[in-house]
Amino acid sequence: MTKVVDNWLTSSEYDIKTAHALLKSRRYVYVIFMCHLSVEKVLKAIVVKRVRKSAPKTHDLLYLASLAGVEIPKDHASIMAHLNEASVPTRYPEDMSRLVKSYNKRAAERYLRETKDLLKCLRAQIE
Repeated sequence: MTKVVDNWLTSSEYDIKTAHALLKSRRYVYVIFMCHLSVEKVLKAIVVKRVRKSAPKTHDLLYLASLAGVEIPKDHASIMAHLNEASVPTRYPEDMSRLVKSYNKRAAERYLRETKDLLKCLRAQIE
């Protein structure tokens, strides 16, 4: 299981670096998407580590956190909820122009900053 956990963590780190690259290239919708994906993969690493089974095929961060028994401090609860809500529209946009207006540079920078803080918190719980 250690190899699986390490792979999830490595993939999560790759994704957050991709979010940085997308911010530089002004692809703001996909910054949020990659932030979600990065958090999802850390949570899946924790699930595998604690439950000792494969992580479920879901994108629901709140479900994964619950399954993993992860404590989300209040100062990170908001970003978890926002990322969870953004998962479907950034993955399967129905109105791309509206989405681009919603997720502008300022929003993408905030999501990225808060996601990085959340990732530190989650990684500290991997024990």
